[in-house]
Amino acid sequence: MPSWKLTSGLFLLFAGAFAGLLAAVYVQVQIPDPHDSARRQATVYYWADGSRMVSVGDVNRQDVKLSQVPDSVQRAVIAAENADFYRDSGVSVTGIGRAAVNIVMGEETQGGSTITQQYVKNTYLSQDQTVQRKIKELFLSLKVSNQRPKTEILEGYLNTSWFGRDAYGVQAASYAYYGIPAKELNPSQGALLAAVLKGAESFDPSLSADNHQRAEDRWSWILDRQVDTGSMSAEERAKYTEFPEPKPPVKPTSQAGQIGYLVDIANKYLKSRSGITGKDLASGGYSVHTTFEKDKVLALTKAVEQVRADRLDPKKRADDEYVQVGAASVRPEDGAIVAVYGGSDAIEHFTNNADTSGVPAASAFKPFVYAAALEEEREGRDHSAQSPAPEPLKPTPIRAPSASANLHSALVDSEHTPFVEVGKKIGLKKVKELAVASGLREESMAKLEPTFSIGTSTPSAVRLASAYTTFVNEGRATEPYSVSKVERSGVAVDGLGRPKPRRAMSSEVASIVGAALRQVSGSTVGPPNGQPTAPSWAGKTGPNDRMNSAWFIGATPDLSTSVAMFRTKPDVPQLLPMQGVGGPDSERGSALPPLIWKAYDAAAVPAPHPADVPQNRP
Repeated sequence: MPSWKLTSGLFLLFAGAFAGLLAAVYVQVQIPDPHDSARRQATVYYWADGSRMVSVGDVNRQDVKLSQVPDSVQRAVIAAENADFYRDSGVSVTGIGRAAVNIVMGEETQGGSTITQQYVKNTYLSQDQTVQRKIKELFLSLKVSNQRPKTEILEGYLNTSWFGRDAYGVQAASYAYYGIPAKELNPSQGALLAAVLKGAESFDPSLSADNHQRAEDRWSWILDRQVDTGSMSAEERAKYTEFPEPKPPVKPTSQAGQIGYLVDIANKYLKSRSGITGKDLASGGYSVHTTFEKDKVLALTKAVEQVRADRLDPKKRADDEYVQVGAASVRPEDGAIVAVYGGSDAIEHFTNNADTSGVPAASAFKPFVYAAALEEEREGRDHSAQSPAPEPLKPTPIRAPSASANLHSALVDSEHTPFVEVGKKIGLKKVKELAVASGLREESMAKLEPTFSIGTSTPSAVRLASAYTTFVNEGRATEPYSVSKVERSGVAVDGLGRPKPRRAMSSEVASIVGAALRQVSGSTVGPPNGQPTAPSWAGKTGPNDRMNSAWFIGATPDLSTSVAMFRTKPDVPQLLPMQGVGGPDSERGSALPPLIWKAYDAAAVPAPHPADVPQNRP
C-alpha cells in the first residue's frame, strides 16, 4: 500500500496539473466577435405545391442602453435569474455540471446558468445543448466577467434575450407585451417580463389558461424574491397586487388574412412532433413544407365571406353581431390538412377559430354515439358465437341491432332522446373512447353526464373534420398533419414522419353509420357537385339543438370539411346565443354552415366528367 505522503503527493501533482491545464485553456480562449444578427436567417413556409407562402423570423430587436431600462426592471431580472450577479465570478460550476451530466445521460437539460453565461451563449455561442458548448461557455464566461464591467454584461443580456412574441431584447419585448418603450415599464410590468425569460411558451399569459396561471405565480414570486434579496421594500411590494395583464399578441402584417392561422397550425404540429421550439423557429434557418393548398384556402375563405355577405346583416339585425366562423378541410386519404379558415384576419382576430376548442359539437357528435352502440352489439354477437368468422374485407349490409335500431332515423331527424338513452345503456365511457379513437382530443371531451351523447364536447374544426374521415375510410382513423417536411440548412429534421392509420371502428359499423350520414347529406345539401350517385357523409346541427353553435361536416372520398359558426364577444367568456342568427328561417344559424360547405366543395373538388361517374354505385 502506498504511504499517505505518496498518495497526497500524487493528488497534489494531479490537482496542480489539472489547474495548470485549466489556466492554459483560459489563456488560449479568446472572446470572439458577437453574432452578426444580419446573418440570422428567416424561417420560410411553403405551400403544398412547393411555392413560398411566407417568410417569418427576421430579428425583432432594438438595442437600448442600460440607463434606458428602469432600475426596477433590472432588479426584477437579477432577482429572478441570478441574485448574486454583481458578486459572482460569472459562472455557476454546479449548474454547468448538472447540465453536462444530464446531457451525457440523455436527460432533459436544466437551468442554473448565471446571467453572464446566458449573455455569452446569446452573444457568442450557439444554442446547442452539448458538453463541448457548455465547457466553452464556462471559460468564455470567466474571461468576459474578468474583462467586462457587470453593467455592460447586464446591458448585453437584456438586449439579446428571447422574450417570446418574436421579440429579442427588453425594448422589443416591452412593445410586444405593453406597447411602450422599456424606459416606461413599471416594477409590476418588469416582473412579468422577467417571468417570461424563463420560457415564453410556458409563461406568456395570453397563450393559455395554464400559461396565465404560471405567469401569475412567477410574477408574484419575483416580486417577493426582490423583497427577500433586499432590492425592494415590503411597503413597495404591497402596491403590486393586480396582475399586469399584457396586451394580446399582434401578428406581423406578412401573416395577414389566413396566413397567420396556417403558420400557427404548422408550428403547433412541429413543436408536438419534432421538439422544435418557438425560439428555434424565430431564430430562423428552417424550411417548412406544409400540406396547405393555396387554391383550397382561397376557395374556403371565399365561401365563408360570400355566405356572410349574403345571409348576415349586423347593421340591421343585432343577432348577426359577433358571429364567428371556423372551418377546416382534411384529405381522407392520409389526414393532410389542406385548408383552414381561422377567422377574418390573423393580425386582427388572433384566436384561430379552426383550431380552438370551446364550441360544442351538438348533433354533429351523434355519429360517434351511433357507432359506439353498433360496436357494443357487434362485440356481443362475436362473443356469443362459437367460431366467430373474421371480419370481411368489404362490409356487407346488416340490419341494425336492437339498441341502435332507432338511431338511424334519430340521426337523420336530429332527435336527442334515443341518443341519451343509448348512451346510458352502453356506458358513456365507451362513447368517449370511440370518439377519441376516431381523432377527437381527450381534453375536448365534456363530463360524462347524460347530455354527453348529444354533443356537449367541444372539438376543434380540424379535429371534427379529421374524425369524420373514419366513416369514409371503413373505420380507420389517421391523425391530421400539416407539415410534410422540414429542413434546416438543407438537412432534414428528424422526428416528423407521416401519421399511420389505426383501427377506430369496424368497417361494418362505419358502413352502417355512413349510410345514415349520406342520408343527412342528401336531405341537407344534395349530392356534391351535381354527382347523382357519388356518396357523401355529413353530420350537422339542426333546429332541435339548443346549444350556442351551428355545425356542418361534409365528407367525400376527396375531402372532409367541417364548418362551425358561433357568436363570441370580447371580454364575455361564454358563447352568445345563436337564436335569430341569419333570420328566423335559419334554424338558429344551422342553415348557414351547409351553404358554406357546398360553395367550398363545388370550388375545391371539380365535378368529374359524367363518363367517369359510376352508374350503379350503392
